[in-house]
Parts: sequence; structure tokens; C-alpha cells
Amino acid sequence: MSSSSQKQDVAESPDTASRPLRKLRGFQFFFLSRVISGLGSAVTTVVLPVLVYERTGSPLLVSLVAAAGTLPYLLFGLVAGAVADRIDRRRLMVAADTLNAVTLATVPLAAALGVLTGAQVIAVALVSSSLALFFDAGVYGFVPETVGKEHLAQANSLIYGAESVVRISGTALAGALMILVRPAGVLVLDAVSFLASALLVRAVARRPRDAAPAARRPGFKESVGEGLRFLRGHPMLRTLTVVGTLQSFAGGAIVGQMVVYADRGLGIHGTDARIGFLYAAWSAGGIGGSLLVPRLRRRLEAFRILLLILPAGALLGVVVVLSTTWWVAVGALALWGSAYLVVLVNTMTYSQEVTPPELQGRVNTTRRMLASGLGVPLGALVASATTVHFGIRAGMSAAVLSLALAAALVWTVHLRQR
Repeated sequence: MSSSSQKQDVAESPDTASRPLRKLRGFQFFFLSRVISGLGSAVTTVVLPVLVYERTGSPLLVSLVAAAGTLPYLLFGLVAGAVADRIDRRRLMVAADTLNAVTLATVPLAAALGVLTGAQVIAVALVSSSLALFFDAGVYGFVPETVGKEHLAQANSLIYGAESVVRISGTALAGALMILVRPAGVLVLDAVSFLASALLVRAVARRPRDAAPAARRPGFKESVGEGLRFLRGHPMLRTLTVVGTLQSFAGGAIVGQMVVYADRGLGIHGTDARIGFLYAAWSAGGIGGSLLVPRLRRRLEAFRILLLILPAGALLGVVVVLSTTWWVAVGALALWGSAYLVVLVNTMTYSQEVTPPELQGRVNTTRRMLASGLGVPLGALVASATTVHFGIRAGMSAAVLSLALAAALVWTVHLRQR
């Protein structure tokens, strides 16, 4: 990045460098919005598949609901990034949250009228995920504008750590609520959470973007191309994008095969509560990883963190694959989850630090499109196919191999640079 760009970055937030993150009122509002909305969304991830299965009895359609979380990144990732960089990000995020609340509210309304169908639930899942994508596209530039780049590592760690906490508590809450209320009625909680998030984001004071010289505004296609060219022309970001995709492949393989791994690898069958501990360990590990990132970033450069964490993640994966007792698997999964989130937050923070403000949406949405939109479903597909033909330990090994490739990549780049 040029020295002039660095000066602009400092000028973006003259009052943030000397103030601790906890005293930045704008971040307090935004953080609270993520906690509330994340809790509602965690409930919805449980409720929507239940609704589809109740009305269709089709495992295929249930899997389509699960895929709805990442499919919009492949369909609209480039578009969302360009939109976020062309309009006011705060307004985009408020509009996305408000529309999401309306979208989800149609499900309990249709259920109350007796006209709810499986097709409507699937459509709501896709529309809701697409709106969340546009919200996230705004977040990539909104967070640096709100906290300043000097607080990015800590802010991202707090946000991702809080998401891990509410994901665990939200899935547990969903089960309890579905006992008390019909599944469709539970979605009212998520609709309300989106409205609350919209109001909190709206309360964040606007921070004006850097003034740009008057020039012809590029067309939409050209605007998308600018983001792609920046990502392609930045050697470190190119490497980190490949690393992120390989890690997301591993994540898709792990989560996609967790139930099968419990059954065939650990002898945990049916409704055994220990299956829940495996999922909880993976998510809880993310909390530890989020706390670790700011400490690591104070001591090491972003790329050096990957040199240490990726091989450690691959080794922990080997422990998981070879485990035959569930408590060893739980411990290894928790540590693996920590390493996973360290890589995720570290990569996101570095990308936001080096990307110009006017390109934040396009560059980071493209990276997320390749990682979440491509890596996660591909990892789940390859792992499941490998399990069918060679067994569950071979299927889980697909995740380990992917992380080993990521570790080999960063070490190869490091040695070439030296």
C-alpha cells in the first residue's frame, strides 16, 4: 500500500487510536447488533430444516436448506461487494436487516393462516441468506470505518468470538423453544432480532469516507473488475485467499461428517448426548481462538501466524481422525476449532488492513465467495463421497489433507521470500 493510502487510513479515524475499543460507542452499538442478530440466526439454523422436514419428509430438501447458507456467495458475491462499495454501507446494512425481518416473519404468518409449504420455507432460507450476504458485504468496510485499522484485530476477534458463543447458546435455545412453541412461531424471535440489529446499526454515527477526486464513475461491470484486479495483483492476498478456501474445505468436511464420525468412528449412536458435545467443542474452540488473535498480532506479523497455526491445525486433525474415545476427540476438536478461528480472523483482519476503503466490499466478498461459497460445500461433498467408498476416517482425513496443503503453501511462499 502506498504512503498516501496509509496517511488516508490514519486520517479516517483520528479519535480512535488513543481510545480503547470498549469506549468507542459506535462499536458498542455494532457489537450488540451482532450478538442479538447472531442469537436469532442460530435459532433459525435449527428451525428451518425442521420445518422443511415436517412438510416434505425429504432429506434432499433439508440439505438444500443447509446449502442456502453458502449458495448466495456463489450466486451474488461479486454483485454484493460492488453494491457495498458504491452506496452508503450503513444504509445497506439497515435495509438488509429490515428486509430480513420481513422475510422471516412471512413463515409464522403463513403457518398461522394454514398455508405454509416446504417450498416457501426453502425460498425464505435462500432470500434470508442472500440478504445476510449484502449485510456482510457492508460490514467489511463498515468495521474499519467505525473502529479504525489500529483496532481491527481486537474488534474482529470480539465479533467472531461472540458469534461462537451465541451459536452454541442459540442452538440450545432453539430446542427448548420448539418444545414450548411450534417451530414456525420460533422464527418470530429471529425477525425481532433483525429489527433490533437494524436499529442498533442505524445508531452508529456515520464516519465519512475519504474524499476522492472527481472522476467518471465506473460502470457496474468495471467496478467488479477493479476488485478482482486488486485481489489478483496483491501477492499476499492471493495466497491468503487460497489458504482460506483450503481451510473452508476442511471446515465443510469436518462439520458435514460429524454425525457419521460420531457413529462409525467413536461408537456414539442415535440420540446420544455426546454428539452434541462434539459440535459444541468445535464451536467453543472458536471462542478460545478469538481471544488468542489479538495477542498473536501484537507479537507476530499476519503471515507468520499462519506459519505456526496451520501446521498445528493439521496435527490436531490427525489426532481427531485417529481418536477412538470421545473425550479425546472432544479435546482435539476444541483445539482444532481454536486454530481454525485464528486463521479466519487473522486473514480477515489482514485483508481489511491492506485493502483501500473504496474496495473493501468487493475484495473481501470475493474472498468469502471462494472460501465459504466454494470451499465449504466442496469439502462436505468430497468428504462424504470419500466416506462412502473408503470409510469415515478416510473422509475426515480429507480435512487434514486440505490443511496440510495450506500449511505447505504458506511455508513454500515463506521460504521463497527468504
